Amino acid sequence: MGGLTEAKLRAVAGERSFERGLGYVGAVSGIEVGDGWIRASVRGTERYEVELLPGGRGRPAGTCDCPYGQDGNFCKHLVALGLAVMDQEAELSRGRESARDRARGLDAWLSGLSREDLLALVREETAEDRQLRRRLELRAASARGDLAGIRSRMRELLDIGPFARYGYVEYADARAYADQAGQAVSAIKGLTGSGRAADGVALAREAIELLAGLVESVDDSDGWLGRLGGDLADAHHDACLGARTDPEELAHWLVTHVLDDAAGLTDIDPLDYEDLLGERGMAALHRYAVDAWQVNRTGWAEKDLMQRLAKSRRDIDTVIAVHTADLAPNGHTHLLIARELDAAGRTAEALEWAERGMRETEDLAAVDTALVDHLADRYTQAARLADAVALRRGHFAARRTLLTYQRLRAAALAAAWWPAEREKALTLLRADAEGTGSHGGRVLVDVLLDDEDVDAAWQAAGECGAHDGQWLTLADQSRSTRPADALNVYLRLAACLTRETGNHAYEQLVSLLLSIRDCHHHLGTPDDFAAYLTDLRATQKRKRNLIQLMERHGL
Repeated sequence: MGGLTEAKLRAVAGERSFERGLGYVGAVSGIEVGDGWIRASVRGTERYEVELLPGGRGRPAGTCDCPYGQDGNFCKHLVALGLAVMDQEAELSRGRESARDRARGLDAWLSGLSREDLLALVREETAEDRQLRRRLELRAASARGDLAGIRSRMRELLDIGPFARYGYVEYADARAYADQAGQAVSAIKGLTGSGRAADGVALAREAIELLAGLVESVDDSDGWLGRLGGDLADAHHDACLGARTDPEELAHWLVTHVLDDAAGLTDIDPLDYEDLLGERGMAALHRYAVDAWQVNRTGWAEKDLMQRLAKSRRDIDTVIAVHTADLAPNGHTHLLIARELDAAGRTAEALEWAERGMRETEDLAAVDTALVDHLADRYTQAARLADAVALRRGHFAARRTLLTYQRLRAAALAAAWWPAEREKALTLLRADAEGTGSHGGRVLVDVLLDDEDVDAAWQAAGECGAHDGQWLTLADQSRSTRPADALNVYLRLAACLTRETGNHAYEQLVSLLLSIRDCHHHLGTPDDFAAYLTDLRATQKRKRNLIQLMERHGL
């Protein structure tokens, strides 16, 4: 196709997709050339259908049904098709002319048939092609205003039966089913386009309900049903626009829909219908939403609808009322309210809600950490450093972890109280280590390492226990100051790894060997390391990858 170049393909696809497309040129098959378009199949993870628009003097564009292409990207399969077309330019030009000749010949032949012969031909083709028959039956029903007939054909198109094995449409058949069901959507759009928008509204709603009931019976890993649901939503909106649907009736349907399981299929947002609802319809929408929420104040869908409607009207008090009706026991909802009030500039009320969340959380060990962070930040901003430290101290006392210790340390350092707070915190952790065993001891080791108090961490690890990662950290931080202690750790960990196989284990072992060599250097015992290494080589000689890795590191 004139104007298509590697430079244009590289520019529109990007370097990564272009380079990957080079390897797929041989996977292109079934190239068809039309007026301004090129179609083909490209074999990737599966066979993908690709349409390239060369663009003449402009930038090439196109579509591909691979996951990356479906997101609107110019993928490697489009690149491969473009490169294949460039390689076959002369042959494709002849093919294009041949295709045009065949099309003209077909048109001429069909035009010369009598009415009876043409009908016989159509009957013959529809007898052999069920999909063609259904499409024509749908058009016929639409042309004669046969709503019952259209509904019947639509139900057939949405039926999973022909594609389902044991009542379930598997991944390999999902696209074919979606393509068939898409004909029903086209029929609904056709009704609206032909001036029968009210029928389009009714059938769109019926199709949404039918399709929602089938979602669990289709493997929709590639999102075919999701796209179909979006198309149905568009068809419904356009039909409502054409039919000038009664605002109150539309509002009622929208609220019912978004609270139903079908909402996840279409992702319809009632606010997208604001132009159709008008003032009366929006008032009804709000009224129906309130009624539904009052029946189920803890329902996620009901709360979400209420909050979105309230935010659209900047009604912060209603947003807070919805949150207040279903407060989480860990303070998370209090945090949401505080953030909403902060955004609205009502900072004093926001602070009250955050503090209330801390008070009303029965178990501080389970409190939402984000609430603690939020409130501590507000105290710090207001120069209430003592309150920030007290908050962090209480949280650490309830949930003794490295993170809560770090947060307490930051607050206490800002208030110049850290030495006294640290001693209190370490006292709690030592009591934990004595009372709860290894878990408490490991937290103690973590915080001492985080404080860079390595000697105290060694002592705590020896008295209370530590996991291998902590021992390794201790050894790495002490090779030069405590080489004998570090060496014992490395030797123990290395002994465990000698019983394992695989390159990952070999890399870990060689890293330990280098550390062991460093310890012997600090101890002045290089001969001991040489003897250890000789023995290790003898016992591990069958592990060729390990021996080669050791040699690359001079071991």
